[in-house]
Amino acid sequence: MKTAHDNLSYYRATATPYEPFPRFEGDMKVDVAILGGGYTGLSAALELAEAGYSVAVLEGETVGFGASGRNGGQVCTGFHQSLSEIEKNLGRDTAETCKDVGFNAPKLIADRVERFNINCDLKWGYIHAAEKSSHVPELQEMHEDWEKWGYTGSQLYDKSGARDVVGSDIYQGALWEPGAGHIHPLNYCIGLAEAARGLGAKIFENSPVLDVDSGTNPSLKTAHGTLSANFLILAGNAYLKEKVPYLYRRIMPVGSYILATEPLGENRAKGLIPNDEAICNTNFIVDYYRLSGDKRMLFGGRATYSGLEPNDLGSFVRPRMLRVFPQLDDVQIEHVWGGWIGITVSRMPHLGRIGDSTFFAQGFSGHGVALSNMSGKLIADAVRGQSEKFDHMSGFTPPPFPGGRFRTPLLTLGMFWYRMKDILS
Repeated sequence: MKTAHDNLSYYRATATPYEPFPRFEGDMKVDVAILGGGYTGLSAALELAEAGYSVAVLEGETVGFGASGRNGGQVCTGFHQSLSEIEKNLGRDTAETCKDVGFNAPKLIADRVERFNINCDLKWGYIHAAEKSSHVPELQEMHEDWEKWGYTGSQLYDKSGARDVVGSDIYQGALWEPGAGHIHPLNYCIGLAEAARGLGAKIFENSPVLDVDSGTNPSLKTAHGTLSANFLILAGNAYLKEKVPYLYRRIMPVGSYILATEPLGENRAKGLIPNDEAICNTNFIVDYYRLSGDKRMLFGGRATYSGLEPNDLGSFVRPRMLRVFPQLDDVQIEHVWGGWIGITVSRMPHLGRIGDSTFFAQGFSGHGVALSNMSGKLIADAVRGQSEKFDHMSGFTPPPFPGGRFRTPLLTLGMFWYRMKDILS
């Protein structure tokens, strides 16, 4: 087994160089203060700066340090719930908003890539692959729901067709869609930061926030100064941790891990994913993978719910890849890394307000590349007084995770049940 890898992510190793942002020092007052230099915060900063607001972003590490720079790069449409489910639970108006948000979120990324000339290997095409025959009807239902709501162009495949679009024998069927795809997530995040800086937003790195005041006069306090504002946006997601108890109780950090192989070469890569789409299986605990711009396999699979990272990430993820692609047994793994994503009980994103002046978005539950970008825009619109879509999206307020301080072991036990369900279904 070849495991000559390090824990530097492939994304960090191939990141676009940029002039570092300064550390925040002193006291400052702006129209809008933002905690978090990932997709949500930078998306809001870009929109607000362009609208003429004074904006400052505080990032505790470097832009894209959290999930925005570590994720699988999969640009997904929609949500974990279907639009028909959302209509049944929250009504037609909310479902129409979710249709607009979910189907247009990938387009927002495409528009920004083109407008700001962001070099992030954006590719289109996405495959949902079913390992079990019992999962194939779910693909049919998904296809029918998309057609009902006007998202057309998707295509269903049987077992033979699935083998034609993915070089693996394990899938019993697949659903292809045209409006989703994949990107180099860190380079996209850096591109967002550069675009926001060019529009006048002030961005500060290596500026961890020690205290959050979400009251009438919101502020963020660091070791070197205080940022005060008329409005505050909390965009730390799973990396916000316990700074805001109300948000912390409604989100769970989940460890997600990805490997990158050595470059495979054009021919070998085409034998695995002939049309260069992103792929995700239909299990509750998913495998997700794609090819990088330089034709490596980027494979994410397994997850940890205990708060502990496995000692050997390569040995943790590699068997999942070989289960799908045993023909990669001779390939060297050059990078393995992980990070936290935020999930909610409902697996729907959590957007809302704290008081009159603080907005937040978190808990994208695996759909964060597209939805966090759109959420930042929706928050910016709400700050500007255009809150209809934001208010509809705020209807998904999730309950707290049960168990209080015992919630992590309870979640771990629950995920073990879902693992067994994936195996036995």
